[in-house]
Amino acid sequence: MADWHRERAERDGRIAAGRAQAAGKVVPAASAVALLEAILRPGDRVCLEGDNQKQADCLARALSLCDPAKVHDLHMVQSGIVLPEHLDIFEQGIAKRLDYSYSGPQGGRIARMLFGGQIELGAVHTYLELFARYFIDLTPQVALIAGVSADRDGNLYTGPNTEDTPTVVEATAFKNGIVVAQVNEIVDRVPRVDIPGDRVDFVVAADTPFYVEPLFTRDPAAMTETQILMAMMAIKGIYAEYGIRRLNHGIGFGTAAIELLLPTYAERLGLRGKIATHWALNPHPTLIPAIESGWVSQVHCFGSEVGMDRYIRERPDVFFTGSDGSLRSNRAFCQTAGLYACDLFIGSTLQIDLSGHSSTVTQSRVAGFGGAPNMGSDPHGRRHPSDTWMKAGREAGGSGDPALTRGRKLVVQIVETFGDKLSPAFVERLDALELARKIGLELAPVMVYADDVTHIVTEEGIANLLLCRTADEREQAIRGVAGYTEIGRGRDRAMVERLRARGIVRRPEDLGIEPLDADRSLLAARSIKDLVHWSGGLYDPPARFRNW
Repeated sequence: MADWHRERAERDGRIAAGRAQAAGKVVPAASAVALLEAILRPGDRVCLEGDNQKQADCLARALSLCDPAKVHDLHMVQSGIVLPEHLDIFEQGIAKRLDYSYSGPQGGRIARMLFGGQIELGAVHTYLELFARYFIDLTPQVALIAGVSADRDGNLYTGPNTEDTPTVVEATAFKNGIVVAQVNEIVDRVPRVDIPGDRVDFVVAADTPFYVEPLFTRDPAAMTETQILMAMMAIKGIYAEYGIRRLNHGIGFGTAAIELLLPTYAERLGLRGKIATHWALNPHPTLIPAIESGWVSQVHCFGSEVGMDRYIRERPDVFFTGSDGSLRSNRAFCQTAGLYACDLFIGSTLQIDLSGHSSTVTQSRVAGFGGAPNMGSDPHGRRHPSDTWMKAGREAGGSGDPALTRGRKLVVQIVETFGDKLSPAFVERLDALELARKIGLELAPVMVYADDVTHIVTEEGIANLLLCRTADEREQAIRGVAGYTEIGRGRDRAMVERLRARGIVRRPEDLGIEPLDADRSLLAARSIKDLVHWSGGLYDPPARFRNW
Protein backbone atom coordinates (compact mmCIF):
# COMPACT_ATOMS: atom_id res chain seq x y z
CA MET A 1 0.00 0.00 0.00
CA ALA A 2 1.34 3.42 -0.97
CA ASP A 3 2.62 5.75 1.73
CA TRP A 4 1.30 9.16 0.71
CA HIS A 5 2.89 10.91 3.68
CA ARG A 6 6.52 9.84 3.33
CA GLU A 7 7.80 13.32 2.43
CA ARG A 8 5.84 14.91 5.28
CA ALA A 9 7.22 12.40 7.77
CA GLU A 10 10.76 12.97 6.53
CA ARG A 11 10.28 16.72 6.85
CA ASP A 12 9.00 16.35 10.41
CA GLY A 13 12.06 14.27 11.26
CA ARG A 14 14.43 16.90 9.92
CA ILE A 15 12.66 19.66 11.84
CA ALA A 16 12.83 17.60 15.02
CA ALA A 17 16.58 17.19 14.52
CA GLY A 18 17.03 20.90 13.91
CA ARG A 19 15.10 21.93 17.02
CA ALA A 20 18.03 20.89 19.17
CA GLN A 21 19.75 24.07 17.95
CA ALA A 22 16.74 26.37 18.27
CA ALA A 23 14.75 28.23 20.88
CA GLY A 24 11.38 27.85 19.24
CA LYS A 25 12.25 28.84 15.67
CA VAL A 26 15.19 31.10 16.50
CA VAL A 27 18.74 29.83 16.02
CA PRO A 28 21.86 31.86 16.96
CA ALA A 29 24.42 32.41 14.19
CA ALA A 30 26.96 30.32 16.13
CA SER A 31 24.68 27.29 15.77
CA ALA A 32 23.97 27.68 12.04
CA VAL A 33 26.46 24.99 10.99
CA ALA A 34 25.01 22.48 13.45
CA LEU A 35 21.50 23.33 12.25
CA LEU A 36 22.38 22.68 8.62
CA GLU A 37 24.13 19.42 9.44
CA ALA A 38 20.97 18.34 11.27
CA ILE A 39 18.44 19.14 8.55
CA LEU A 40 20.40 18.40 5.35
CA ARG A 41 20.75 14.98 3.75
CA PRO A 42 23.32 13.89 1.12
CA GLY A 43 22.05 14.58 -2.39
CA ASP A 44 19.45 17.17 -1.31
CA ARG A 45 18.32 19.85 -3.71
CA VAL A 46 19.14 23.10 -1.93
CA CYS A 47 18.26 26.66 -2.90
CA LEU A 48 20.73 29.06 -1.32
CA GLU A 49 19.65 32.66 -1.89
CA GLY A 50 21.81 33.63 -4.16
CA ASP A 51 19.89 36.40 -5.96
CA ASN A 52 21.83 38.69 -8.24
CA GLN A 53 21.89 41.27 -5.41
CA LYS A 54 20.67 39.98 -2.01
CA GLN A 55 22.78 37.21 -0.50
CA ALA A 56 22.04 34.82 2.37
CA ASP A 57 25.72 35.15 3.23
CA CYS A 58 25.58 33.96 6.84
CA LEU A 59 23.94 30.72 5.70
CA ALA A 60 26.37 30.45 2.78
CA ARG A 61 29.30 30.62 5.20
CA ALA A 62 27.64 28.06 7.46
CA LEU A 63 27.07 25.68 4.56
CA SER A 64 30.71 25.99 3.49
CA LEU A 65 31.77 25.01 7.04
CA CYS A 66 29.66 21.85 7.17
CA ASP A 67 31.42 18.50 7.51
CA PRO A 68 31.59 16.91 4.01
CA ALA A 69 31.27 13.51 5.70
CA LYS A 70 27.79 14.57 6.86
CA VAL A 71 26.69 16.94 4.07
CA HIS A 72 27.79 16.11 0.56
CA ASP A 73 26.73 15.76 -3.08
CA LEU A 74 24.15 18.55 -2.79
CA HIS A 75 22.33 19.69 -5.90
CA MET A 76 22.34 23.50 -5.75
CA VAL A 77 19.43 25.20 -7.51
CA GLN A 78 19.86 28.95 -7.11
CA SER A 79 19.59 32.14 -9.10
CA GLY A 80 22.98 33.64 -8.45
CA ILE A 81 26.51 32.36 -7.94
CA VAL A 82 27.82 35.57 -6.38
CA LEU A 83 29.81 34.81 -3.22
CA PRO A 84 33.06 32.82 -3.01
CA GLU A 85 31.29 30.36 -0.67
CA HIS A 86 28.86 29.51 -3.46
CA LEU A 87 31.76 27.84 -5.27
CA ASP A 88 33.80 26.78 -2.23
CA ILE A 89 31.18 24.14 -1.45
CA PHE A 90 31.88 22.44 -4.80
CA GLU A 91 35.61 22.34 -4.17
CA GLN A 92 34.95 20.84 -0.72
CA GLY A 93 32.62 18.11 -1.97
CA ILE A 94 29.63 19.53 -0.11
CA ALA A 95 27.90 20.26 -3.42
CA LYS A 96 28.16 18.37 -6.69
CA ARG A 97 25.54 19.52 -9.22
CA LEU A 98 24.46 23.05 -10.16
CA ASP A 99 21.49 24.66 -11.89
CA TYR A 100 21.70 28.46 -11.87
CA SER A 101 21.08 31.69 -13.79
CA TYR A 102 23.69 34.34 -13.02
CA SER A 103 27.32 34.38 -11.91
CA GLY A 104 28.58 37.90 -12.58
CA PRO A 105 31.20 38.44 -9.81
CA GLN A 106 32.23 34.76 -9.95
CA GLY A 107 32.20 34.53 -13.76
CA GLY A 108 35.93 33.89 -14.09
CA ARG A 109 36.11 31.30 -11.32
CA ILE A 110 33.04 29.40 -12.46
CA ALA A 111 34.48 29.25 -15.98
CA ARG A 112 37.64 27.59 -14.62
CA MET A 113 35.62 25.17 -12.52
CA LEU A 114 33.25 24.25 -15.33
CA PHE A 115 36.03 23.73 -17.87
CA GLY A 116 37.97 21.86 -15.16
CA GLY A 117 35.11 19.47 -14.43
CA GLN A 118 34.70 20.49 -10.78
CA ILE A 119 31.00 21.21 -11.21
CA GLU A 120 28.38 18.93 -12.73
CA LEU A 121 26.26 21.46 -14.61
CA GLY A 122 22.57 20.93 -15.18
CA ALA A 123 21.90 24.12 -17.13
CA VAL A 124 22.32 27.87 -17.14
CA HIS A 125 18.71 29.06 -16.89
CA THR A 126 16.77 32.22 -17.36
CA TYR A 127 15.29 33.43 -14.09
CA LEU A 128 11.70 32.58 -14.98
CA GLU A 129 12.79 29.21 -16.30
CA LEU A 130 14.56 28.32 -13.05
CA PHE A 131 11.66 29.62 -10.96
CA ALA A 132 9.29 27.48 -13.02
CA ARG A 133 11.40 24.39 -12.45
CA TYR A 134 11.23 24.96 -8.69
CA PHE A 135 7.58 23.97 -9.07
CA ILE A 136 8.13 21.06 -11.44
CA ASP A 137 11.32 19.03 -11.25
CA LEU A 138 13.86 21.14 -9.29
CA THR A 139 11.80 21.66 -6.14
CA PRO A 140 14.15 22.44 -3.23
CA GLN A 141 14.11 20.14 -0.23
CA VAL A 142 15.79 22.90 1.77
CA ALA A 143 15.68 26.64 1.08
CA LEU A 144 18.18 29.00 2.73
CA ILE A 145 16.88 32.55 2.36
CA ALA A 146 17.48 36.08 3.67
CA GLY A 147 15.26 38.77 5.16
CA VAL A 148 15.63 42.04 7.03
CA SER A 149 13.81 41.02 10.20
CA ALA A 150 11.58 38.36 11.72
CA ASP A 151 9.47 37.93 14.80
CA ARG A 152 9.70 34.81 16.96
CA ASP A 153 6.87 33.18 15.03
CA GLY A 154 8.94 33.36 11.86
CA ASN A 155 7.00 36.12 10.11
CA LEU A 156 9.51 37.74 7.75
CA TYR A 157 10.02 41.28 6.57
CA THR A 158 12.15 41.12 3.44
CA GLY A 159 12.39 44.88 2.95
CA PRO A 160 13.12 46.47 -0.42
CA ASN A 161 15.17 43.53 -1.71
CA THR A 162 12.44 40.90 -1.71
CA GLU A 163 13.70 39.63 -5.08
CA ASP A 164 13.36 35.82 -5.38
CA THR A 165 12.32 35.06 -1.80
CA PRO A 166 8.54 34.56 -2.23
CA THR A 167 9.04 32.18 -5.14
CA VAL A 168 11.67 30.09 -3.38
CA VAL A 169 9.60 29.87 -0.19
CA GLU A 170 6.37 29.02 -2.00
CA ALA A 171 7.95 26.12 -3.87
CA THR A 172 9.75 24.73 -0.83
CA ALA A 173 7.25 25.20 1.97
CA PHE A 174 4.28 23.76 0.12
CA LYS A 175 6.13 20.65 -1.07
CA ASN A 176 7.29 19.32 2.29
CA GLY A 177 10.56 21.22 2.27
CA ILE A 178 12.33 23.13 5.03
CA VAL A 179 12.79 26.91 4.96
CA VAL A 180 15.60 28.52 6.94
CA ALA A 181 15.81 32.32 6.96
CA GLN A 182 18.70 34.44 8.08
CA VAL A 183 17.63 37.88 9.28
CA ASN A 184 19.42 41.00 10.41
CA GLU A 185 17.39 41.19 13.61
CA ILE A 186 14.67 39.53 15.66
CA VAL A 187 11.87 41.99 16.48
CA ASP A 188 8.61 41.90 18.39
CA ARG A 189 6.64 43.04 15.35
CA VAL A 190 7.79 43.20 11.72
CA PRO A 191 6.98 46.38 9.71
CA ARG A 192 4.95 44.27 7.28
CA VAL A 193 4.57 40.52 6.78
CA ASP A 194 6.21 39.65 3.47
CA ILE A 195 6.50 35.92 4.19
CA PRO A 196 4.06 34.38 6.73
CA GLY A 197 5.63 32.55 9.63
CA ASP A 198 3.87 29.25 8.89
CA ARG A 199 6.13 28.94 5.82
CA VAL A 200 9.36 29.44 7.80
CA ASP A 201 10.78 26.64 9.95
CA PHE A 202 13.94 28.23 11.41
CA VAL A 203 15.19 31.80 11.74
CA VAL A 204 18.93 32.42 12.12
CA ALA A 205 19.85 35.69 13.80
CA ALA A 206 22.79 36.57 11.53
CA ASP A 207 26.01 37.98 12.91
CA THR A 208 26.10 40.72 10.24
CA PRO A 209 23.45 42.24 7.91
CA PHE A 210 23.11 40.30 4.67
CA TYR A 211 25.16 41.52 1.73
CA VAL A 212 23.54 43.38 -1.15
CA GLU A 213 25.50 43.90 -4.38
CA PRO A 214 25.08 47.42 -5.91
CA LEU A 215 24.76 45.74 -9.27
CA PHE A 216 22.93 48.48 -11.12
CA THR A 217 24.97 51.51 -10.03
CA ARG A 218 26.93 53.13 -12.85
CA ASP A 219 29.09 56.18 -12.19
CA PRO A 220 28.41 58.84 -14.83
CA ALA A 221 32.03 59.96 -14.45
CA ALA A 222 33.10 56.72 -16.13
CA MET A 223 30.80 57.20 -19.12
CA THR A 224 32.52 57.69 -22.48
CA GLU A 225 31.65 59.70 -25.57
CA THR A 226 31.28 56.44 -27.48
CA GLN A 227 28.59 55.26 -25.08
CA ILE A 228 26.88 58.64 -25.32
CA LEU A 229 26.91 58.41 -29.13
CA MET A 230 25.32 54.96 -29.04
CA ALA A 231 22.70 56.22 -26.59
CA MET A 232 21.85 59.13 -28.91
CA MET A 233 21.39 56.73 -31.81
CA ALA A 234 19.20 54.42 -29.74
CA ILE A 235 16.98 57.29 -28.60
CA LYS A 236 16.53 58.87 -32.01
CA GLY A 237 16.72 55.78 -34.23
CA ILE A 238 14.71 53.34 -32.09
CA TYR A 239 12.92 54.88 -29.09
CA ALA A 240 11.54 57.85 -31.03
CA GLU A 241 10.73 55.96 -34.23
CA TYR A 242 8.81 53.20 -32.47
CA GLY A 243 7.30 55.36 -29.72
CA ILE A 244 8.63 53.11 -26.97
CA ARG A 245 6.93 53.84 -23.65
CA ARG A 246 7.06 50.46 -21.86
CA LEU A 247 10.57 49.08 -21.54
CA ASN A 248 13.34 47.35 -19.65
CA HIS A 249 17.02 48.32 -19.56
CA GLY A 250 19.73 45.76 -18.98
CA ILE A 251 22.89 46.40 -16.98
CA GLY A 252 25.59 48.57 -18.53
CA PHE A 253 26.95 51.99 -19.33
CA GLY A 254 25.17 52.11 -22.69
CA THR A 255 21.71 51.91 -21.14
CA ALA A 256 22.74 54.15 -18.21
CA ALA A 257 23.75 56.76 -20.81
CA ILE A 258 20.27 56.56 -22.36
CA GLU A 259 18.74 57.23 -18.93
CA LEU A 260 20.94 60.28 -18.44
CA LEU A 261 20.14 61.65 -21.91
CA LEU A 262 16.36 61.58 -21.44
CA PRO A 263 16.16 64.98 -19.64
CA THR A 264 18.62 66.59 -22.08
CA TYR A 265 18.98 65.18 -25.58
CA ALA A 266 15.58 63.45 -25.68
CA GLU A 267 13.96 66.57 -24.19
CA ARG A 268 15.37 68.64 -27.07
CA LEU A 269 13.81 66.16 -29.48
CA GLY A 270 10.41 66.79 -27.87
CA LEU A 271 10.02 63.22 -26.67
CA ARG A 272 8.86 63.71 -23.08
CA GLY A 273 5.60 61.83 -22.55
CA LYS A 274 6.14 59.94 -25.83
CA ILE A 275 8.86 57.52 -24.77
CA ALA A 276 10.23 55.81 -21.63
CA THR A 277 7.31 56.37 -19.29
CA HIS A 278 6.64 52.90 -17.82
CA TRP A 279 9.48 50.65 -16.70
CA ALA A 280 10.30 47.16 -15.45
CA LEU A 281 13.60 48.12 -13.87
CA ASN A 282 15.62 48.11 -10.70
CA PRO A 283 15.83 51.61 -9.22
CA HIS A 284 18.85 52.71 -11.24
CA PRO A 285 20.48 55.82 -9.73
CA THR A 286 21.03 57.09 -13.30
CA LEU A 287 17.24 57.20 -13.71
CA ILE A 288 16.92 59.83 -10.96
CA PRO A 289 17.25 62.88 -13.27
CA ALA A 290 14.57 61.49 -15.59
CA ILE A 291 12.25 60.87 -12.65
CA GLU A 292 12.88 64.35 -11.24
CA SER A 293 12.28 65.89 -14.68
CA GLY A 294 8.85 64.32 -14.97
CA TRP A 295 9.74 61.70 -17.59
CA VAL A 296 8.91 58.58 -15.61
CA SER A 297 5.36 57.61 -14.63
CA GLN A 298 5.94 54.22 -13.01
CA VAL A 299 8.68 51.72 -12.17
CA HIS A 300 8.22 48.13 -11.00
CA CYS A 301 11.41 46.56 -9.65
CA PHE A 302 13.07 43.14 -9.67
CA GLY A 303 15.05 44.15 -6.56
CA SER A 304 16.28 47.37 -5.05
CA GLU A 305 19.64 49.14 -5.26
CA VAL A 306 22.00 50.06 -2.46
CA GLY A 307 21.47 53.64 -1.28
CA MET A 308 18.12 54.18 -3.01
CA ASP A 309 15.83 53.35 -0.08
CA ARG A 310 15.14 56.92 1.11
CA TYR A 311 14.64 58.16 -2.43
CA ILE A 312 12.14 55.40 -3.18
CA ARG A 313 10.28 56.07 0.08
CA GLU A 314 9.77 59.71 -0.97
CA ARG A 315 8.60 58.84 -4.51
CA PRO A 316 5.62 56.49 -3.91
CA ASP A 317 3.84 57.81 -7.02
CA VAL A 318 6.62 56.25 -9.09
CA PHE A 319 7.62 53.07 -7.21
CA PHE A 320 5.66 50.18 -5.72
CA THR A 321 5.93 50.67 -1.95
CA GLY A 322 4.26 49.13 1.08
CA SER A 323 2.45 50.82 3.92
CA ASP A 324 5.80 51.03 5.71
CA GLY A 325 7.16 53.12 2.83
CA SER A 326 9.75 50.64 1.60
CA LEU A 327 9.96 49.18 -1.87
CA ARG A 328 8.15 45.94 -2.64
CA SER A 329 10.21 44.21 -5.29
CA ASN A 330 9.54 40.77 -6.75
CA ARG A 331 11.78 39.22 -9.35
CA ALA A 332 9.27 36.69 -10.67
CA PHE A 333 6.51 39.26 -11.12
CA CYS A 334 8.85 41.85 -12.64
CA GLN A 335 10.35 39.29 -15.03
CA THR A 336 6.80 38.47 -16.14
CA ALA A 337 6.06 42.17 -16.59
CA GLY A 338 9.23 42.62 -18.61
CA LEU A 339 8.40 39.63 -20.77
CA TYR A 340 4.75 40.35 -21.52
CA ALA A 341 4.04 44.00 -20.71
CA CYS A 342 7.15 45.72 -22.14
CA ASP A 343 7.63 46.57 -25.80
CA LEU A 344 11.43 46.84 -25.69
CA PHE A 345 14.41 45.26 -24.00
CA ILE A 346 17.82 46.78 -24.55
CA GLY A 347 20.94 45.25 -23.07
CA SER A 348 24.51 44.31 -23.79
CA THR A 349 26.50 41.15 -24.30
CA LEU A 350 30.05 39.86 -24.66
CA GLN A 351 29.78 38.13 -28.05
CA ILE A 352 27.51 38.29 -31.11
CA ASP A 353 27.86 35.93 -34.05
CA LEU A 354 27.03 36.44 -37.72
CA SER A 355 23.42 35.34 -37.24
CA GLY A 356 22.86 37.60 -34.25
CA HIS A 357 23.05 34.99 -31.46
CA SER A 358 24.55 36.59 -28.37
CA SER A 359 26.20 35.11 -25.31
CA THR A 360 27.98 36.16 -22.12
CA VAL A 361 30.18 33.06 -22.17
CA THR A 362 33.85 33.42 -23.11
CA GLN A 363 36.84 31.15 -22.65
CA SER A 364 37.71 33.00 -19.44
CA ARG A 365 34.30 33.99 -18.09
CA VAL A 366 30.88 32.37 -17.71
CA ALA A 367 28.69 35.19 -16.42
CA GLY A 368 25.34 33.50 -16.86
CA PHE A 369 22.52 35.65 -18.11
CA GLY A 370 19.89 36.00 -15.39
CA GLY A 371 16.70 37.43 -16.79
CA ALA A 372 18.04 38.80 -20.07
CA PRO A 373 16.65 35.88 -22.14
CA ASN A 374 13.20 36.53 -20.62
CA MET A 375 13.40 40.26 -21.24
CA GLY A 376 15.14 39.69 -24.57
CA SER A 377 12.66 37.38 -26.22
CA ASP A 378 9.52 37.72 -28.28
CA PRO A 379 6.71 36.23 -26.13
CA HIS A 380 4.45 34.19 -28.37
CA GLY A 381 1.78 34.17 -25.70
CA ARG A 382 1.19 37.93 -25.96
CA ARG A 383 -2.24 38.94 -27.20
CA HIS A 384 -2.60 42.69 -26.47
CA PRO A 385 -1.54 45.21 -29.15
CA SER A 386 0.41 48.43 -28.85
CA ASP A 387 1.56 50.80 -31.58
CA THR A 388 5.20 49.86 -30.93
CA TRP A 389 4.54 46.13 -31.02
CA MET A 390 2.40 46.32 -34.15
CA LYS A 391 4.88 48.52 -36.04
CA ALA A 392 7.70 46.08 -35.33
CA GLY A 393 5.50 43.20 -36.47
CA ARG A 394 4.72 44.92 -39.75
CA GLU A 395 8.43 45.55 -40.35
CA ALA A 396 9.14 41.88 -39.77
CA GLY A 397 6.84 41.08 -42.68
CA GLY A 398 3.89 38.80 -43.11
CA SER A 399 0.93 38.17 -45.31
CA GLY A 400 -2.75 37.44 -45.02
CA ASP A 401 -5.37 39.14 -42.88
CA PRO A 402 -3.80 42.12 -41.04
CA ALA A 403 -5.87 41.24 -37.96
CA LEU A 404 -3.88 38.00 -37.74
CA THR A 405 -0.47 39.64 -38.10
CA ARG A 406 1.58 39.18 -34.95
CA GLY A 407 3.42 42.10 -33.44
CA ARG A 408 7.06 41.88 -32.37
CA LYS A 409 8.82 42.84 -29.19
CA LEU A 410 11.90 44.95 -29.84
CA VAL A 411 15.06 43.26 -28.58
CA VAL A 412 18.10 45.48 -28.90
CA GLN A 413 21.75 44.71 -28.23
CA ILE A 414 23.80 47.86 -27.58
CA VAL A 415 27.48 47.00 -27.62
CA GLU A 416 30.82 48.53 -28.46
CA THR A 417 32.63 46.64 -31.21
CA PHE A 418 35.60 45.95 -28.93
CA GLY A 419 35.24 45.13 -25.24
CA ASP A 420 37.68 44.72 -22.37
CA LYS A 421 41.30 44.09 -23.41
CA LEU A 422 40.24 44.79 -27.02
CA SER A 423 38.25 41.56 -27.23
CA PRO A 424 36.02 41.75 -30.31
CA ALA A 425 32.31 41.64 -29.55
CA PHE A 426 31.58 40.20 -33.00
CA VAL A 427 32.77 36.66 -33.69
CA GLU A 428 32.19 33.91 -36.21
CA ARG A 429 31.59 31.28 -33.53
CA LEU A 430 30.43 31.84 -29.96
CA ASP A 431 32.65 30.59 -27.16
CA ALA A 432 29.45 29.16 -25.66
CA LEU A 433 29.64 26.40 -28.27
CA GLU A 434 33.12 25.43 -27.08
CA LEU A 435 31.91 25.29 -23.48
CA ALA A 436 29.04 23.02 -24.53
CA ARG A 437 31.46 20.74 -26.38
CA LYS A 438 33.98 20.70 -23.57
CA ILE A 439 31.61 19.68 -20.78
CA GLY A 440 29.12 17.72 -22.86
CA LEU A 441 26.13 20.07 -22.85
CA GLU A 442 23.43 19.22 -25.38
CA LEU A 443 22.38 22.88 -25.51
CA ALA A 444 24.89 25.74 -25.60
CA PRO A 445 24.26 28.59 -23.09
CA VAL A 446 23.14 31.27 -25.56
CA MET A 447 21.77 34.37 -23.86
CA VAL A 448 19.57 35.80 -26.66
CA TYR A 449 18.84 33.81 -29.78
CA ALA A 450 19.20 35.42 -33.18
CA ASP A 451 15.54 35.16 -34.10
CA ASP A 452 14.64 37.34 -31.11
CA VAL A 453 17.14 40.14 -31.82
CA THR A 454 15.60 43.00 -33.78
CA HIS A 455 18.34 45.68 -33.64
CA ILE A 456 22.05 45.92 -32.93
CA VAL A 457 23.51 49.30 -31.93
CA THR A 458 27.25 49.97 -32.03
CA GLU A 459 29.33 53.13 -32.30
CA GLU A 460 29.19 52.60 -36.08
CA GLY A 461 25.42 52.63 -36.39
CA ILE A 462 22.19 50.66 -36.09
CA ALA A 463 21.40 47.39 -37.85
CA ASN A 464 17.63 46.87 -38.13
CA LEU A 465 17.38 43.10 -38.49
CA LEU A 466 13.58 43.21 -38.74
CA LEU A 467 13.92 44.55 -42.28
CA CYS A 468 16.30 41.81 -43.45
CA ARG A 469 14.65 39.32 -45.78
CA THR A 470 17.47 36.79 -46.28
CA ALA A 471 20.21 35.24 -44.16
CA ASP A 472 22.78 36.99 -46.37
CA GLU A 473 21.17 40.39 -45.73
CA ARG A 474 21.17 39.69 -42.01
CA GLU A 475 24.85 38.71 -42.00
CA GLN A 476 25.86 41.79 -43.97
CA ALA A 477 23.77 44.07 -41.74
CA ILE A 478 25.63 42.71 -38.71
CA ARG A 479 28.97 43.04 -40.46
CA GLY A 480 27.96 46.56 -41.42
CA VAL A 481 27.97 47.73 -37.79
CA ALA A 482 30.80 45.50 -36.53
CA GLY A 483 33.46 48.20 -36.95
CA TYR A 484 37.10 47.22 -37.36
CA THR A 485 36.68 43.73 -35.95
CA GLU A 486 37.55 40.87 -38.25
CA ILE A 487 33.83 40.42 -38.82
CA GLY A 488 33.41 44.08 -39.75
CA ARG A 489 36.40 44.08 -42.11
CA GLY A 490 34.89 41.10 -43.92
CA ARG A 491 31.77 42.99 -45.02
CA ASP A 492 30.59 43.25 -48.63
CA ARG A 493 30.82 47.02 -48.84
CA ALA A 494 28.57 47.35 -51.86
CA MET A 495 25.86 45.24 -50.25
CA VAL A 496 26.12 47.14 -46.97
CA GLU A 497 25.59 50.38 -48.88
CA ARG A 498 22.49 48.87 -50.51
CA LEU A 499 21.22 47.91 -47.05
CA ARG A 500 21.95 51.45 -45.92
CA ALA A 501 19.88 52.83 -48.79
CA ARG A 502 16.97 50.69 -47.56
CA GLY A 503 17.36 51.90 -43.96
CA ILE A 504 18.54 48.51 -42.66
CA VAL A 505 21.96 49.90 -41.75
CA ARG A 506 21.94 53.47 -40.46
CA ARG A 507 24.98 55.54 -39.64
CA PRO A 508 24.88 58.48 -37.19
CA GLU A 509 24.72 60.91 -40.10
CA ASP A 510 21.71 59.04 -41.52
CA LEU A 511 19.94 59.89 -38.25
CA GLY A 512 21.03 63.51 -38.33
CA ILE A 513 23.50 62.94 -35.51
CA GLU A 514 26.93 64.53 -35.55
CA PRO A 515 29.32 62.18 -33.67
CA LEU A 516 31.31 65.16 -32.38
CA ASP A 517 28.14 66.28 -30.54
CA ALA A 518 28.32 63.14 -28.40
CA ASP A 519 29.85 65.01 -25.52
CA ARG A 520 29.66 64.48 -21.76
CA SER A 521 27.99 67.88 -21.48
CA LEU A 522 24.82 66.12 -22.71
CA LEU A 523 24.60 63.99 -19.57
CA ALA A 524 22.03 65.19 -17.04
CA ALA A 525 24.47 64.10 -14.33
CA ARG A 526 28.21 63.70 -14.78
CA SER A 527 29.08 62.16 -11.44
CA ILE A 528 27.57 60.25 -8.54
CA LYS A 529 27.62 63.51 -6.60
CA ASP A 530 25.42 65.07 -9.30
CA LEU A 531 22.94 62.21 -8.83
CA VAL A 532 22.84 62.93 -5.09
CA HIS A 533 22.05 66.59 -5.87
CA TRP A 534 19.32 65.60 -8.33
CA SER A 535 17.75 63.44 -5.61
CA GLY A 536 17.66 66.31 -3.14
CA GLY A 537 20.11 64.43 -0.93
CA LEU A 538 17.87 61.35 -0.70
CA TYR A 539 20.22 59.06 -2.63
CA ASP A 540 22.93 57.65 -0.36
CA PRO A 541 25.47 55.96 -2.64
CA PRO A 542 27.73 53.13 -1.43
CA ALA A 543 31.06 54.26 -0.01
CA ARG A 544 33.05 52.96 -2.96
CA PHE A 545 31.20 55.37 -5.27
CA ARG A 546 31.90 58.42 -3.09
CA ASN A 547 34.91 60.49 -4.08
CA TRP A 548 34.03 63.75 -2.37
